[in-house]
Amino acid sequence: MNANLAAALNPPVRILMGPGPSDIHPRVLEAISKPTVGHLDPYYLQTMDAMQVMLRDLFRTQNEMTFAISATGSGGMEATVVNLVEPGDRVVVCVNGVFGMRMADVAQRAGAEVTTIERPWGEVFTVDDLKEVLVKTQPKLVGIVMAETSTGAAQPVAEISEVVHEAGAMLLVDAVTALGGMPVEVDRWNIDAIYSGSQKCLSCPPGLAPVSFSQRAVEVALNRQTKIQSWYLDISMLANYWGSDRAYHHTAPINMSYALYEAVRIILEEGLENCFERHLDNHLALKAGLAALGIDYTAQTGHQLPMLNAVRVPEGVDDASVRRDLLNRFGIEIGGGLGAFKGKVWRIGLMGYASRQANVLLLLSALEQLLAEQGLQFERGAGIAAANQHYLQG
Repeated sequence: MNANLAAALNPPVRILMGPGPSDIHPRVLEAISKPTVGHLDPYYLQTMDAMQVMLRDLFRTQNEMTFAISATGSGGMEATVVNLVEPGDRVVVCVNGVFGMRMADVAQRAGAEVTTIERPWGEVFTVDDLKEVLVKTQPKLVGIVMAETSTGAAQPVAEISEVVHEAGAMLLVDAVTALGGMPVEVDRWNIDAIYSGSQKCLSCPPGLAPVSFSQRAVEVALNRQTKIQSWYLDISMLANYWGSDRAYHHTAPINMSYALYEAVRIILEEGLENCFERHLDNHLALKAGLAALGIDYTAQTGHQLPMLNAVRVPEGVDDASVRRDLLNRFGIEIGGGLGAFKGKVWRIGLMGYASRQANVLLLLSALEQLLAEQGLQFERGAGIAAANQHYLQG
């Protein structure tokens, strides 16, 4: 026997309640195990067609150029930026967390002259925040994160879109955490380009990035003065693969496509409004339970994400030990803070298949025990009682 032979895979069973990936629906796991066919097989091409139709429903758009990039959500970000930005283009990026910072970095790497506007972490942008910079810079593109995963802040997009387009710019939206967990209205909000990821509220393994480009955005990408810097992410070629020509571009991840197909199918089967209501209901129950334990949210009131609950670690409580014990003793994963929130914040995901009453109550029960062990003072059982009261009120 080869002494270097690694052990057989035997991953632990976890309840994924962090910032992603989320728990994978059993039907999605079953779909990913189905027989692989070729990336130009007639069956796979039919699957691509059907998935595009479903993604348009999910994004609430009629955009023809709606498909899944063979990459993670960060690849979707890069795809939208490199297709729309040429060297020297003026780009404004709204930064109120880690992922706004990342978008600005990607735009700079594409050669853009990037201007960032900032809000404190946990706050969101208003129209007034953008007006002056839009007049001053007259940008080609404005980028904003709809659901900032590092802070739990939900950014209203419709009003921002209006002022951006009044200034003659295009709007790029990060919907990595938003898609499938809250309304995303691409056509109604006049979004020019948008990207997401398969591993958040879609409850699919990471590896695909749903994107959508408006007709205006497609025309900008096709009429550039310079070549798109990424061959792999060039939508002029991807359009030929996902469109009627079916020209070979790359070997698509066949089985991951099966998984995303089934994941989106599950959401549409539930119904978008029912899906959004489920996420909101479980968020409110968790919020009630955490409040009973004296735990506050980081995002400003009225702008808290239903699927990503960013909360302050109580004073005197050891952040890392609680997360470690949740994982090792209860099999529950939650996330720690990033950047300015490192060591100060827990990020609790209620995304997709993980957004279930059973998970809310289990987490609150485990958290109460661990916090009591660290000496935090609260009425025993108060968190579970508050969450149950919310559910009983319906």
